[in-house]
Amino acid sequence: MGSTWGKNIKLSLFGESHGVGIGITIDGLPAGVELDIDAIKLEMQRRATGRNELTTARKEADTFEILSGYFNGYTTGAPLSILIRNKDQKSKDYSKIKDIARPAHADYTGYKRYNGYNDYRGGGHFSGRLTAPIVFAGAVAKQILKLKGIHIGTHIKSIKDLEDRDFCESDLSADIFKKLSEKQLPFLNEELENLSWEKILEAKSKKDSLGGVIECSIIGMEPGIGNPFFNSIESQLAGLMYSIPAVKGVEFGAGFGITNLFGSEANGGIYIDGDEVKTKTNNNGGVLGGITNGMPINFKVAIKPTPSISKTQKTINMKTNEETEFEIVGRHDPCIVPRVLVVVEAMAAIGILDFLV
Repeated sequence: MGSTWGKNIKLSLFGESHGVGIGITIDGLPAGVELDIDAIKLEMQRRATGRNELTTARKEADTFEILSGYFNGYTTGAPLSILIRNKDQKSKDYSKIKDIARPAHADYTGYKRYNGYNDYRGGGHFSGRLTAPIVFAGAVAKQILKLKGIHIGTHIKSIKDLEDRDFCESDLSADIFKKLSEKQLPFLNEELENLSWEKILEAKSKKDSLGGVIECSIIGMEPGIGNPFFNSIESQLAGLMYSIPAVKGVEFGAGFGITNLFGSEANGGIYIDGDEVKTKTNNNGGVLGGITNGMPINFKVAIKPTPSISKTQKTINMKTNEETEFEIVGRHDPCIVPRVLVVVEAMAAIGILDFLV
């Protein structure tokens, strides 16, 4: 399985959704980094289930056990390894449909890739449950980046057709990012919070689900970080974003919208502000030639609607190779966008730290 990643910071992800536990090993961290465990726990809570009626009823506190690489409050330089034990599995929900390919899940692809030996319960190793240890790794990475003056923030850009505004310069501060992280539905336009809450519950009542878009910004990056072509800032971050289950699109800066601009509009011009070089616009998302230009790194991530819905759907029986219909039984989020925000931040932090270590 493709469960290892990294050049300077190396990650190894393990576990299944309904197995004994899940975890991650992080190799390459510098020794002597003091970790704020309480801050890591807060990050884990942002992703955890059961916080409100918008999330799955599965109760997982995501309490972690540090197995190695941490001593007397500091990283030791050895691999930092954690275990998160699963507490609230209901595997019997999946035994009846083990041969059924749930639409838009990895059941069929996993069955073909691993000849039917993969753990099908709750999606096994393909499950979004595996993003919990990624959030731990990202929380550690964030603390190291903070020491370098680098901060990462996200907000909900959209839930279905409810559109928020983009980040603007006045939003890009550590204080604003912190306030957004404390909200259950962090929109910049606060009027959208109740509207989106109602829209998600409406979809839930209809046995359906919603998707949306997350906008992420990384501030405090010096110019000159990254590489051209195959190891660019964009290719590394995009690759990590696509490693998050349910991500179906990534765009930097103006993204696809830049195609509607003239070159004179897209370029924006370069100027000097005190001792900093800046661009008039940030249509390129803080990256040129795969390398940071000193402007905020800005990108958006598209999250598909939760594929687990209770409506009757057409599919196949993978064992008999026959068409069938079924309804998914279990506990699922009607919209995973609010819980994915912290995962996007975590992946961004991991990707940036890999360039800086």
